[in-house]
Amino acid sequence: MSDAVAAADAGLRIEGYASLWGVADLNGDVVAKGAFADSLAKTGAAGVRMLHQHEARAVVGVWEEMVEDERGLWVRGRIEDWSAEARFARALSRAGALDGLSIGFRAAKARREGRLRVLTRVELWEVSLVTFPMLPGARFSVAGGPCSRSR
Repeated sequence: MSDAVAAADAGLRIEGYASLWGVADLNGDVVAKGAFADSLAKTGAAGVRMLHQHEARAVVGVWEEMVEDERGLWVRGRIEDWSAEARFARALSRAGALDGLSIGFRAAKARREGRLRVLTRVELWEVSLVTFPMLPGARFSVAGGPCSRSR
């Protein structure tokens, strides 16, 4: 197998922050540090779907790693080419026209603080590639480009 074919088979690698601790999104949700721990312990990154624009029919890749660090929920995965929707998401991401992340979840435990809902335990179902993230700082980049996480 040639290097070009192997690289194509590996998918387009992406990484970024799907959630940031203590930052209110445009809907007034704030995720507390550690909110994803129980969910990720049960499913791991492989149990969380990578969708395009929260469309359940549009699984566009796979998440390989999800880590709760000091800043938020850092994710790494690859966009595949197994469908027209996946190829579209890949092309947009490669061009820099798609770089937002958004979480799909069930709030297992939350509290109100004024107008804000503080999520302290979350069942994470999916992390979508989106045009307009509800949390403006939830962004990804193509791996090998500018690093989005300090290691």
